[in-house]
Amino acid sequence: MNLNPEHLTRHYHETGSLDHKTARAFQKAILAHFHANPRPMPWRETRDPYHILVSEIMLQQTQVERVKAKYAEFLAAFPTLAHLANAPLPEVLRTWQGLGYNRRAIALKRCAEEIAGRFDGRFPTGIDDLLSLPGIGPYTARAVAVFAFGGAEPFIETNIRTVFIHFFFHGRDQVADREVMPLVEATLDRGNPRAWYYALMDYGVMLKQRHPNPGRRSAHHIRQSPFKGSNRELRSRMLRAIMDQPGLTGNALAALLGAETEPIGRNLEALEREGFIKRRGKSYAITGHQT
Repeated sequence: MNLNPEHLTRHYHETGSLDHKTARAFQKAILAHFHANPRPMPWRETRDPYHILVSEIMLQQTQVERVKAKYAEFLAAFPTLAHLANAPLPEVLRTWQGLGYNRRAIALKRCAEEIAGRFDGRFPTGIDDLLSLPGIGPYTARAVAVFAFGGAEPFIETNIRTVFIHFFFHGRDQVADREVMPLVEATLDRGNPRAWYYALMDYGVMLKQRHPNPGRRSAHHIRQSPFKGSNRELRSRMLRAIMDQPGLTGNALAALLGAETEPIGRNLEALEREGFIKRRGKSYAITGHQT
């Protein structure tokens, strides 16, 4: 079977479907690369839904190598869902430092609290229940269902999208996920969806190393803005300062960070609204900080 992307693209779009023979040849090629080029990762060695949720939240917009070290550190600090649910937020945020996007740490802790309370500590297995958790979107809900519970759920993430655009949308730009999803469903290995998705992700990583990133031809591709000098960096510096010196005022924080008072004030309001910090008079502390 010819797996040349130009040939596959023409064949698929002329026929309007993916025949069984082509789907099987595609699966064999992806799985052959997976078995020949293993990428050991600690979260691939477990089916614990809590551990998998931690890894999925961490991996959002963060490089794998940075996550590997932080994943182990985080689980050492909060080994079970109950530990995380009961932990003070300042402790969670301090452990999270270095990953960025601190709102993900709050979402993860709120997930743990919801599961401990609303679900009596039993990790939900259904997509609707998973989607009802704070900060959990369609990809994360389905990834947990697949990797923890073996569910045969179709989903798309950046590396999976890269594979299908490379093979089935040769020469096309602005490829929408609604065009990709039928191919994901048609090729899904329902007998072992966990290994199949890992194989697709790894193949996507390889494609990005060998070709101009096919994922950039997606209609959903968003170029990541630089962190240095961004408002994200300022928020991160503000949180770290408030963790280190609870009770800082807005003016003291601006002086400490060498920043203008207007963006400091705007971000303080946002951080308080999002649940990161609490205000007492004119001073601020991380929510849950014991004075």
